[in-house]
Amino acid sequence: MKSAFKKELKILMLEDLQDDVGLIEHALSRDGVPFTSLQVDSRDEFVQALQGFLPDVILSDHSLPQFNSIEALKICKEYGYNVPFILVTGTVSEEFAVSCLKQGADDYVLKSNLARLSSAIANSMRQRQVEIRRRQAEAALRKQNEELTKINKELDSFVYSVSHNLRAPLMSVLGLVQLAKMDDDSHQRLFHEYFNRIEYSIHKLDETLKEILDYSRNARSEVCIERVNLRGLIEETFDRMRYLSGSEGIEKEIVVEEEVPLFSDAHRLIVIFNNLVSNSIKYRAVTKERQFIRIHVRVTRTDAFIHFEDNGIGISPELITKIFDMFFRATSKSEGAGLGLYIVKEAIDKLGGSIQVRSDFGEGTVFEMRLPNKQDIVPLITTQQQAS
Repeated sequence: MKSAFKKELKILMLEDLQDDVGLIEHALSRDGVPFTSLQVDSRDEFVQALQGFLPDVILSDHSLPQFNSIEALKICKEYGYNVPFILVTGTVSEEFAVSCLKQGADDYVLKSNLARLSSAIANSMRQRQVEIRRRQAEAALRKQNEELTKINKELDSFVYSVSHNLRAPLMSVLGLVQLAKMDDDSHQRLFHEYFNRIEYSIHKLDETLKEILDYSRNARSEVCIERVNLRGLIEETFDRMRYLSGSEGIEKEIVVEEEVPLFSDAHRLIVIFNNLVSNSIKYRAVTKERQFIRIHVRVTRTDAFIHFEDNGIGISPELITKIFDMFFRATSKSEGAGLGLYIVKEAIDKLGGSIQVRSDFGEGTVFEMRLPNKQDIVPLITTQQQAS
């Protein structure tokens, strides 16, 4: 038993019978437990011993003339003493023993079986150490989570602030370039090509900033489930893209079949459709007489199935497996940072869905998406909000 105790234990005994103290000390000495002990038998002495003796273990008889183990347990909790508390008493009922354990006692040993006392002390000390380490780990984890939350909030603020502060002067420069282009029309268009290149670079940087914002929002924000007006959302997407060069020449076909309404995250759906539609417009096959984008959506009680198709330039076979990679750009025509389809995949993953792509180079591209219909979550969310 010596190996179980690496230092001399300070044992506080709450006991009013000196003979029983002797029996306890004899049992511990016989098992080779190194210890010093202090006996008390009243509330005041017990409190003074906790503060002055600073015990490693408390051994308590249940019932003393003016004090008992239940009161002693309450005092330990009030003063915040986290040391093993073992009941050492005469015959007790099983119900009483369970009650003591529920109130904070680590173990109980009958005075008729003191041979078990040393192992009970060793086990209780080990369990207390495990509990202390667990609490320390939880506290450290909470602190890390708080720090991480703080860092994430600061990063979000930084991304939004920097993006806004960069986009505002970009738009001012773009306005000045467009004014200069109009003035240059009356001067034999000497600098028109320069202005076109500046304008292209501005649009390219602006596209990158928008991708960074979309990426940040998708990575940081929680999924927000609500009823989605799919047709309206898709039509709004095309309306936003009407200023993109070439959008006016593309046929739009939208079919939405809803057995039931779709409940999902509208913001992430907007990001998904924005990126897919803008890519189809940018990478349209300009030599084709007829250019189209077809979107077919079927909503069931469990899922939304989205078929997105265009007849643009397509994707070559060797690149098809890389299109969802971060910063991957399949063509020099790309104006962004190569985050568009990566964000689409990440947004779909956040929603618990899936996406597949097939493409014939020079013919067009098809994206097949499945998104879970979260309609069953909405009543739960509403109930939780009402309860709070």
